[in-house]
Amino acid sequence: MKKTLLLTLCAILCGTYAVAETTATAETVAEAKAEKKKKPVTYNEKGEIIKTGINLGPLPVVAFDADRGFQFGALMNIYNFADGKNYPNPNAQWYFEASAYVKESRVGSYLFRAEYDNKTLIPGVRMSVCAGYYKDEALDFYGFNGYQSNFDMDLIGKNISFDSETKSGSKLEKKFLEKGKVPKGFYRYTRELVRFKADFTGKILKNFYWEAGYNLNWLNTKSFTPKGYNVFANEIQNGTTLFQLYKDWGIISKEQADGGLISSVRAGLMYDSRNVENNPTKGIWAEAHVIAAPKWLGTSVPHYKFCATMRQYIPLGTPKVVFAYRLAYQGFFGDAPWYAMPVYTTMGPKPDYDGLGGYRTVRGIMLNRVQGLHTGFYNAEIRYRFIDFKLFKQNIAFAVSGFTDGTHVFKGYDLQNRNEQELAVTAPYKNELYKQFVNTSKNDGFHGSAGAGLRFIMNENFIVAFEYARCFNKQDGNGAFYINIGFLF
Repeated sequence: MKKTLLLTLCAILCGTYAVAETTATAETVAEAKAEKKKKPVTYNEKGEIIKTGINLGPLPVVAFDADRGFQFGALMNIYNFADGKNYPNPNAQWYFEASAYVKESRVGSYLFRAEYDNKTLIPGVRMSVCAGYYKDEALDFYGFNGYQSNFDMDLIGKNISFDSETKSGSKLEKKFLEKGKVPKGFYRYTRELVRFKADFTGKILKNFYWEAGYNLNWLNTKSFTPKGYNVFANEIQNGTTLFQLYKDWGIISKEQADGGLISSVRAGLMYDSRNVENNPTKGIWAEAHVIAAPKWLGTSVPHYKFCATMRQYIPLGTPKVVFAYRLAYQGFFGDAPWYAMPVYTTMGPKPDYDGLGGYRTVRGIMLNRVQGLHTGFYNAEIRYRFIDFKLFKQNIAFAVSGFTDGTHVFKGYDLQNRNEQELAVTAPYKNELYKQFVNTSKNDGFHGSAGAGLRFIMNENFIVAFEYARCFNKQDGNGAFYINIGFLF
């Protein structure tokens, strides 16, 4: 009996100990999990929270571009800071976007793109890959060689109703030739574009790098036909636009009129001493590269190109006030297809930019206003970061800027009216239009603008920009307002 009582007591004591031990273990695990969830917050020498691990940034796209219109859609930024050793520069980043533009009260453009940038996947080599599909229903087209192609603000937005008198052609022709009044869409064309590029960068010496990559652009282009405008004097089919006239004059050849394929390889050198990639306050970022698009790579019209860009960031007594400038020059070795001209070539994680003019190159100047075989442009601005604070464990800042931009065509495209004799018989008024819109007796001049901007900056990488720029010459447009992402350079 005593033995039984002792065994029972031992069992109770062991059970009590086991329960207590189990409870203690569970509490320890819970505490460990809670401790694990609470990531320690560490700061760098600037007092910024050092971000680690994966940081997600899903956002709606609500933007405005003076050239393309109101933009809506969604985007996702993904940053991998790993252990935070390289913060604010991420070890890898992804960018996904699906959006559309509304221009002239209707959806005119679609955009689907993905970008991936990784500095650690290949030891010692940075890999950047971009892919995208772009559909522009009404893309700007102002001709070639800058001021050699005449532009007049009176030609924009003049709607002409089609009644019994205009259908005969007399009233419409008078307005077009004598008063310069044309319907919307005269300076537009339609473009479908598929882009892909893969770039690789590796270190040679401190701050010196080699660059190499492959790029593919497939373009399908055609004349723009606005609703209710497909007849002019009962002679012109599919609408009259400047793009269509360039084809009629033979400036854009029949072989190139519908676009083509550009398949190219790139190689170059880069010097980069920036302290922060996406929001630098000091350093130099300069690069020069050549692009070869030979026939054997599948290119429709073989051509060869070079591009050089110099950027510098100079603190004015304090990192909060920075003078930044960019100088760029690009050109072709010999001739090139017309659709290769409105592209500013870049290496690295970002895709090539459309033309000279617009938010990514020369603010205020209309997109694609400046096209030529050799072109150059500059940007110069003072950036003032006037406030920094922490919000929801994020580093937040606001900055303002004042800037001036400019561009020029140094070598023009051939603007000869190759079909003058044929048109003299079939459509003589098109030769008159050639004299009105093309003037090769003068060289291109300086296209300039000035403006100011405000930026919201989060964790030195996610940046929202609000900018307004005004042109110096009405031939380049009026004022332009932009809501977009990132610094211009």
